Amino acid sequence: MATNLPNLLTYFRIALVPAVVLCFYIPGDTSHWVALSLFIVAGITDFFDGYLARAWEQQSNLGRMLDPIADKLLVAVVLIALTWQDIIAGFSLWAAIIILCREILVSGLREFLAELRVSVPVTQLAKWKTAIQMIALGFLLAGPAADKIVPGVTEMGLTLLWAAAILTLYTGIDYFRAGIVHLRDDKPVERSKPAPPAAVTSQETRP
Repeated sequence: MATNLPNLLTYFRIALVPAVVLCFYIPGDTSHWVALSLFIVAGITDFFDGYLARAWEQQSNLGRMLDPIADKLLVAVVLIALTWQDIIAGFSLWAAIIILCREILVSGLREFLAELRVSVPVTQLAKWKTAIQMIALGFLLAGPAADKIVPGVTEMGLTLLWAAAILTLYTGIDYFRAGIVHLRDDKPVERSKPAPPAAVTSQETRP
């Protein structure tokens, strides 16, 4: 199962993560267009690996583990690369920080709940958040190169990034509300019982 097509697509998406970063070493506007192209390819593989796994009944534990890891690696590395390129800068850095912190916290919560065999379903709002987030990153990857063709692309990307950050906060709180009941330790504390009093031996005095 490790070499079925859905898993191979996931491996390919993980391999695209450093490739997107390497694009920024290409001089000129070409770097932005190549990075955007690779990012779009990664997004397409994200759709097809899950779709094919379900359609062909090739779902596996390896795929379930690697798929969210690949997604989070792609988002985190692209955010860091955009910060490195000063495309995300100033106050907009907070949007990137919110998104990254939420991903780490929710991943930790899911890992903890998995040990308890408790699943937290992905909400429809969370899916919208992911879609807006990916579109925002696409706009920002094109960034300065696209601004020369259509002014305002970078600003649109930053606006969408903030929209994704707001939804990230909201859905993150939702996840913690759903999982908080499993984080509480409601088991009664066992206290040691006091030792029974020592028996008193009475001696009868015979006259």
